[in-house]
Parts: sequence; C-alpha cells; structure tokens
Amino acid sequence: MSQILWLSEPGCDDPSIVGGKAGNLGRLAQRFPVPSGFCLTAEAHARWAAAVAQGSLPDVLSALVKEAYAALGRKLGTENPQVAVRSSAIDEDGAGASFAGIYISCLNVRGADNVLAAVGRCWASADDPRVARYREQRGLGSAGVGVLVQELVIADSAAVVFSANPTTGSTDEILVNANYGLGESIVGGLVSPDTWILRKSDASTLRFTLGHKEQMTVLTQEGTREIPVLRTLRARPSLNAAQVKELAMLALQLEESMGWPVDIECAYRSDKLYLLQCRPITTGTTADRSH
Repeated sequence: MSQILWLSEPGCDDPSIVGGKAGNLGRLAQRFPVPSGFCLTAEAHARWAAAVAQGSLPDVLSALVKEAYAALGRKLGTENPQVAVRSSAIDEDGAGASFAGIYISCLNVRGADNVLAAVGRCWASADDPRVARYREQRGLGSAGVGVLVQELVIADSAAVVFSANPTTGSTDEILVNANYGLGESIVGGLVSPDTWILRKSDASTLRFTLGHKEQMTVLTQEGTREIPVLRTLRARPSLNAAQVKELAMLALQLEESMGWPVDIECAYRSDKLYLLQCRPITTGTTADRSH
C-alpha cells in the first residue's frame, strides 16, 4: 500500500488508512472546495516513526515527502508552498471521540525539511501522555496516525459552523461563529466571535450577536501569532450576509453527504470559500475544539 496518498485519490477517504481528519476531507475533496494536499498514511507512521523519534530521517521517507511536497508546489504554482501539517489519528474526528486539541498541528510550514520536521512532531504527539489518558478514559486501544500536508489558506476571515445548534441541541438551527484572520482564534477559544443562528429550513438569520473580536490570528515568518483587531473592524461583522448564507448551505450539503450533523471549519480568501475540516458534532462549544 502507498505510504502517501493525495486527498482526491482512492483510499484517502478511508479513516483506517489516513486517519479521521484526512479521511473525512478525502471523502469530500472531489465535490467540495477542499484545499489541495497529501497524506502520509498510518502505514508510514508504523514504519518510520521510531527512526524519526531517534533523530534519524530515513532517506526513503525524506524522498517520499520531498517528492510529494514538490508536486504540491507545482500544483499551486510555487516552489515552496505554505502548508499546514496536521495529525490525523485513525479514530480521530469520529462520532465517538474527537480528540480535540490532543494531537499536534503545525501551521505556516514552508520548505521540504521543515515539512519533514513537522511530520516528526505530529508523530511524536501520538506518544504524548495526554493522548494515552484520553484514550484510556474512552476505552480505546492504540491506533496509528496519518499526517495531512495541505495548502495553507491565508484567510481574510474564518468560521466554525455547526449544522445543528450544539448549545441548545436544536437540529432545526445552524450556528456560525466567525472572526477575521485564521480560524485558530475561534477554535482555540481566544476571542468572542461574531455569532449567527440561522433557521435550517431556509438559512434565514434568527439571531446575530456581534463579537468583541479583540484579537485575530495572522501569519508570521515563523508560524502564526495573535494581533489586535482594529477597532473599526471590531464594530463590523467579519462575514457579509452572502457569506453567512453560503456557509449555511455548505453545512447542509455536508450533513446530507456525511449522514450526520457536521462541525466544519472554513476560511474565506478573496471571497473564495474553502472547507478545512469536517467532523461529527461531539462538543458543546468552539472553545473545546482545536486542530
């Protein structure tokens, strides 16, 4: 079996091969606006993780990752594309356990050697004591880890959308939380985001709450950081009405496609919508979630 699969390839829709996060996106990549990317499979983790943990990067692994990263660059039209490198555990982002905030994600990674280092960090996170405790509490055994290497969307604004309202349990409502910049400020619970509650039947807005939005997550040369949001922007919604409706319609389509109420992460760049993550609703608030 291949140790690297592209999101649109057969097999990359199988969580048992690439993990839950990548598997969900692989299932959707051909029909929805999912950024381009490739995944190191759980087989690659089983074969190479021990060597990488000892500080040795096997030539075979280096060549595989460098070749895939170069191919992604050609696809995106740049030699060293900015990517997100995310852990994707076999039983992650499923109905039983989300593993929110347990595994590592590395944002704004550029260059093949840095991608390899980020892969090693993702694999190392599988041995974190927090992971063992989380798995033990839920009666889960050990599981392999895939790693998703994906085009980084430099977001003007980002949103977390629930196709059912997790705060009330209502399946007749859609909840949208949004802020300027990358979505880490929302998923990490760093800000009070803008919040829309929409009627599911027609995607009309039932309630809107303007968030304080004191901070936003932006890119730096070394990764990301938080900066203050301009006061003029704080006083305005981070999404316009058309974008909110587009997000609601996407959530409905994904719920129908996946067969369960969805918790999705999205980004807008130059008014273009990107789907970054899709999983079942398992948590009550965005502050409980992380990449």
